[in-house]
Amino acid sequence: MDWLQVVILAVVQGLTEFLPISSSAHLILVPILGGDPDQGLAFDVALHLGSLAAVLLYFRTDIGNMARSWTRSLTTRQLDADARLAWGVILGTIPVGLVGLLLQDFIETELRSPIWIAWGLIIFGLLLGWVDWRYRGQRSEHQINWKDVFWIGCAQALALFPGVSRSGITMTAGLMVGLNREGASRFSFLLSIPVTVLACLLKTYDLVRADTQVEWAPMALGVVLSAISAYLCIHYFLAFIKRIGMQPFVIYRVVLGVVLLWIFL
Repeated sequence: MDWLQVVILAVVQGLTEFLPISSSAHLILVPILGGDPDQGLAFDVALHLGSLAAVLLYFRTDIGNMARSWTRSLTTRQLDADARLAWGVILGTIPVGLVGLLLQDFIETELRSPIWIAWGLIIFGLLLGWVDWRYRGQRSEHQINWKDVFWIGCAQALALFPGVSRSGITMTAGLMVGLNREGASRFSFLLSIPVTVLACLLKTYDLVRADTQVEWAPMALGVVLSAISAYLCIHYFLAFIKRIGMQPFVIYRVVLGVVLLWIFL
């Protein structure tokens, strides 16, 4: 990769990881549309590490409170709001882990085409828009219950399919079960932490097994730029989501999907 491609991919990953527009779709499409070589597994790991660093830094206070309450709940068997939220994040990760183990190879080889991405962007974008208009509630992420966790966790498993968007489908499910926009978004961001850790571990294992040569300078730049852009994305998304809603992202997804169908069909 040249340095311009490194910068573009890192910024794209940081901005799209937490917006409901599918980061995986954009990382697949950027080299295709730009005529560049695929960035490779090592660089994907670096970009995900940057996104992970951003969400850990942004939610550091919440994560600290959740960790303390979760640890205390192991001995007291009593759940306050933070402990319940922590357990929700842990349990909500199980479905995507199981589906990933079963279908990851099939998804990676059969469903990474622009056509599949386009349909995922359009269909699940329209679903997000409809749910945001029809089902949005008033509860925050601290008022989540086990039924909510089950449905959001199952929805997250769909994000393994390119074009669906992990943040998009979990926000959709969160709104559908009665969370408000900010609550659905914050729970989606927190839910990304164990998923991203698992993805990084899996890709690192594949990287070590493949004995791939790593170019450390582009990877370091990718981590930094991905972290900065992801942190800014989280901050401004949560600041403006109450006012702007989900509809601008729905429009973007549908337009991008239609353009991809027009180009590649």
